[in-house]
Amino acid sequence: MFDFIRSHQRLMQLVLLILIFPSFALVGISGYTNYVSGDEDLVQVGDATITLQDFEAAQRNQTQQLQARMGAAFDPSVLETPQVRESLLESLIDRGVIIDTAQREHFSVSDTVLRRAISAIPELQVDGRFSPERYNEVLASMGISSRDFEQSQRSELALQRVLGPIAFTANVPATVEQYLSKALTAQRTVRLEVFDAANYEADIQVDEADIQAWYENNQEQLRVPEYVKADYLLLNEAAAMAAVASPTEQQLQDYYEQNKRRYVLPPRVQLSHILIQAGADASADEKQAARKKAEEIATRVAQQPEQFADIARESSEDIGSANQGGQLGWVTRGTLPPNLEQAVFSLDKGEVSGVVEGPDGFHVFLANDVQAERGETFEQAKAKVEAEVRRQLGAEQFADMASRLRDLAYDNPQSLEPAAQALGLEIKSASGIGADRLLAARQVKGNAASAGEDATLLEDPRVRRALFSNALMAEKQNSGVIEISPDTMLVVRVNEVVPSHIQPLEDVKEVIRQTLVRERAAQAAIKAGEAALQAYQNQADKAEAPEGFGTAQTISRSNPQGVNPEVLLAAFDVASGSLPAYTGVSGDSGYVVVRVESAEQGEANENLNVALQRELDMLWAQAEERAVLRELRKTVGVEMLPEAQNVVQEGLDDEDA
Repeated sequence: MFDFIRSHQRLMQLVLLILIFPSFALVGISGYTNYVSGDEDLVQVGDATITLQDFEAAQRNQTQQLQARMGAAFDPSVLETPQVRESLLESLIDRGVIIDTAQREHFSVSDTVLRRAISAIPELQVDGRFSPERYNEVLASMGISSRDFEQSQRSELALQRVLGPIAFTANVPATVEQYLSKALTAQRTVRLEVFDAANYEADIQVDEADIQAWYENNQEQLRVPEYVKADYLLLNEAAAMAAVASPTEQQLQDYYEQNKRRYVLPPRVQLSHILIQAGADASADEKQAARKKAEEIATRVAQQPEQFADIARESSEDIGSANQGGQLGWVTRGTLPPNLEQAVFSLDKGEVSGVVEGPDGFHVFLANDVQAERGETFEQAKAKVEAEVRRQLGAEQFADMASRLRDLAYDNPQSLEPAAQALGLEIKSASGIGADRLLAARQVKGNAASAGEDATLLEDPRVRRALFSNALMAEKQNSGVIEISPDTMLVVRVNEVVPSHIQPLEDVKEVIRQTLVRERAAQAAIKAGEAALQAYQNQADKAEAPEGFGTAQTISRSNPQGVNPEVLLAAFDVASGSLPAYTGVSGDSGYVVVRVESAEQGEANENLNVALQRELDMLWAQAEERAVLRELRKTVGVEMLPEAQNVVQEGLDDEDA
């Protein structure tokens, strides 16, 4: 929320603030404290309150912003947690504190500062300069008057004065940056010996008693969350194409003729010409003189056609083509006046025409090359034509089926059967669809959605959201048409709700067996690794790396070379005064013995230092802002009212939302 306060040039963030805080944006700082809402208050901030309505507006806006950013991948459930609700309420409190402080301290901005700030907004500029026309256009599209916009902008600039100076003045001492830079670029040369748990699995024995004991002690790990078994209709391109009748021979022939240019290239001539100009306004004498000159040229080039380009450069009055030796390029029918076209397309390759009169004068043409009509006959293109006709008919069929599917699903809310029969669609079924994911096939008895061909469609958040809505869960009604993509639509219906439960032992025996094998193999690998580490540490001569270690590699915190973070930390925990030395790291996949052979200071990296200083300054500014806000809260006075805790923990009731 404070992105705008720190960077007021972002117009859309300004719009966001106006949407979330309409009372402040429209009436200004002085009017903010006059807004009260009785027993729906959540937090008292100074003399003002944050109300349930304020929280609802902020929550709606938060949802809309994420929905717009993430599209189909957006899952509202990520916002339905106490942590997210608490964070949102805290942000509203912070803003209330800032507003109260700005009011008490009488923060304001001059008209000059306001004009400068508005002029700097990129969305209001054209070619890098403020545009009044663009300004009016943007405000009109947003439905905001210039008075309201400028008042809200003035208010935001006033608020910026509360925390803004902190970001501009925060600076981490250079000694801190230098210390961290040294720590990041310090190097260790290491060798690793890996005791992989997978190598110990073959020797692990697990009996029925082991499985039974693990099952009794770890049942919550085997709990399957509530899920639904669903029926659904899928309308996609394939379903629409299946409903399309085969096109007739006449339909294919008609389509071929209507789109012949796609299958057949018309005849064309690669042409050069010499033009003697005599336009429509030329007198009879001028035309006669031009014709005579053209005839003389025609006679000349007829005798010496190989000299056509030179004669065109010398004599043609079409300046554009004369410089190119008269070349006009390839010409197809329909591009020249009829009499010129007739003359041109009667020429053979290398043939020169006589004088041909055109609208702009008299031409002499040379056919440099001639290509007859070429391409595919109807029979040759028939398969391609049929595919295109079927695709076109399929698109029309899809649009018709989509419209009918919407109506049929709505008119028959308790069953998919009428829509399936009317449209020739198969009613499909899938199980194991949870509110937040598709369950693994091993957690579901038969027909698991996660293992089906439509898994990607059923995992779409919009599908899961529809299935777990009240209407579908309680009433077993059809959903509306869910458009996954322009050519893929679903209608879903809950067939059965399966409550959360612990899987029976018989269903999870193999899973438990594999779990125990992995756990015990990891323990065996760790035991072997620790024994090896002890032996290496007790060696009198550590100069040579024992057999089993990999090649030496030099690592640093800024360039770990793919080394596991735990191994990296362990290597740098080894004291550099007595190397080589050994340490070890255990994990679920086994054990790693680390041989640290040398330690060196890294080389200074100017680019890293600049980026590090910038990052440290930003983090320090954020920390200082939080500290200032904590103190401002004490000064202003913030009291959490009983309803606030209810909203954070339980969310909004449906009737509130």
